[in-house]
Amino acid sequence: MQLDLVHDVQSAYRMLIDSMSRPGMISNLSEEARKVDFQTECSNSLIVIALTLLDTEVTFKVISEHEAEVTQFINQLTYAKSTTADQADYIFILQDATDEQLQKTIQMAKHGDLVNPQESATLIIEVDEVTAGRELMLRGPGIRTEEYVHISATGDWIDLRAEKNGDFPLGIDLLFIDLNHNLLAIPRTTQVMKQVIK
Repeated sequence: MQLDLVHDVQSAYRMLIDSMSRPGMISNLSEEARKVDFQTECSNSLIVIALTLLDTEVTFKVISEHEAEVTQFINQLTYAKSTTADQADYIFILQDATDEQLQKTIQMAKHGDLVNPQESATLIIEVDEVTAGRELMLRGPGIRTEEYVHISATGDWIDLRAEKNGDFPLGIDLLFIDLNHNLLAIPRTTQVMKQVIK
C-alpha cells in the first residue's frame, strides 16, 4: 500500500500538533510509516515527518554519514531547499549521527530573535527508543503536573538545550522518533530534568 499524500500526511500532522501541545504524550506513526514505499537511509517515520513539515518555503539540513543521499532524496520528495545547520528551519539528525554531532547541532541551530522568535529551528532526531519511563521529568505548558519519559539519546543534549532555550521566547523545538515509529515532542517551553533512578 502507498502513502496517501493527503489523508496520511494530514493524520501525521494532527499527531505532530497533539504531541507539541501535550509534551510527554507519545504518538505512534506506524500506520503511516508502513505505507512508505521509498528506499533510503532514514526511517519511514522520518520520511512521513518530512512530507508533513517541508515544502518549497522552508529549508532543511541532514546530519548523517549518508547526508548527501538523504538530502537529495528529501529535496526531490518535498522540494524544500537544503542549507547549513545554522540557517535551517528543520534539521534531521539520523540514527548514525554521533553524540558530538547532536550536541554541535543544538549549539548551531538558529533560535530566532526577539522580533521574530518563530524563525527558529526544529530538530527531528532518530533514536533507538522513546517510551514512558522515569529517567526524564517534563514540566511546562500542556502538562498538568509532570510527565516522565525515557529517550535513548545520550550526551549533554539536555543541558545544551536548556542553555539554548534560556532566553524565552527564543529557543529550539525537538521531535524524537524511534525505531518503533514512536514520536515525542519537546517544545521550547518544556523543562526537562534528569531523574535519579534508585
